[in-house]
Amino acid sequence: MSQASPSVTPASSPDDAPVRSGPLAGVRVVEFVGLGPGPFCGMLLADLGADVLRLDRADTARKGFNGPSRNPMNRGKRSAALDLKSPDGIAVALRLIGEADALIEPFRPGVMERLGLGPDVCLERNPKLVYGRLTGWGQEGPLAKAAGHDIDYIALAGMLEPIGREGQPPSIPLNLVGDFGGGGLLLAYGLVSALLSAARTGRGQVVDAAMIDGAAALGATWFTMAASGGLGPRGTNLLDGGAPFYDVYETADAKFVAVGSIEPHFWAELLRRIGLADDPAFEKQYDRTAWPAMKARLAEVFATRTRDAWCELLEGTDSCFAPVLAPLEAPAHPHHVARGTFHDVDGLPEPAPAPRFGGTPAGIPARPVNPGPAADGGDTDAALAAWGLDADEIGGLRASGAVV
Repeated sequence: MSQASPSVTPASSPDDAPVRSGPLAGVRVVEFVGLGPGPFCGMLLADLGADVLRLDRADTARKGFNGPSRNPMNRGKRSAALDLKSPDGIAVALRLIGEADALIEPFRPGVMERLGLGPDVCLERNPKLVYGRLTGWGQEGPLAKAAGHDIDYIALAGMLEPIGREGQPPSIPLNLVGDFGGGGLLLAYGLVSALLSAARTGRGQVVDAAMIDGAAALGATWFTMAASGGLGPRGTNLLDGGAPFYDVYETADAKFVAVGSIEPHFWAELLRRIGLADDPAFEKQYDRTAWPAMKARLAEVFATRTRDAWCELLEGTDSCFAPVLAPLEAPAHPHHVARGTFHDVDGLPEPAPAPRFGGTPAGIPARPVNPGPAADGGDTDAALAAWGLDADEIGGLRASGAVV
């Protein structure tokens, strides 16, 4: 199979199990529903073939909430709604956990224990279980039980302060550094690592993924640079917009282009193509005292043409250049089209599964198996049946309100 684009998994009908392919095919994961980073972790695993069962809240399902059917982080997953305030609902959760290889829980420390679903209980029932805990502050420490969000975690981790322009407050990098990179991606990495260990030893374990830990790990180089005196004030450094050869510039049509010509030969190529190769102001690339003047001159030059005109001149060359595309522009770029980086779902673009595997390629995941009028709990019957409950049991649980 060509590596140019991912293979396509046919969408399944509401009554069929989704067709799964990828290196995690055969792995079963129970995901307790939560906000961004938890579902993102589950999406990463489902994208690579894992059978992810999302346990939704019964009260939300009863209200007919239908948002998740359009949420890409719920793709490729089943959904069952359980009442975790009900003894029968807890019993169902434990039964599902007994069949799982891994678990994702995104609550504050102590919540799962109060529900009777803490690690000790679950690992006693399923000794090979990999029990993934995702929090902002971690399972212990003075802040462990405090509320917080991405911006707070990356601030405490030392990864917010360095980001931004000189003389300006720190810039907020969306919620990519804490929630998604330092949280969901970190937990996915931890779960897969622990699954490898469980396959070798027969023993599961708890994976404590804290966003402050993950954000700090992402910034390993920056901590070393700061401690050794190699990191100047925000916005004055090599990779934070301080250097003229690593920055964004506005074009004549009020759009932007990105330049990353760090190495001297790439810098020389850029200058040659934009007509500044013989300008003495650009002779000393790494002279920081000359950077402001270089940036000002580059800004003048890039403002003389449209973004598309600069793309025609520079894109695909060794100038280390790219247009700054908006999220709705990116999927149409020829490079993404050729690689199949995005795919269309009901008229909306979604990133395809990544990374790519030569021997066990991942399929393009389908929407939730049976979104119906309410995506939360929309697959309850089919999901529970697939995980070992018979029709009579499911009917009894519905009648009691333990599942929705």
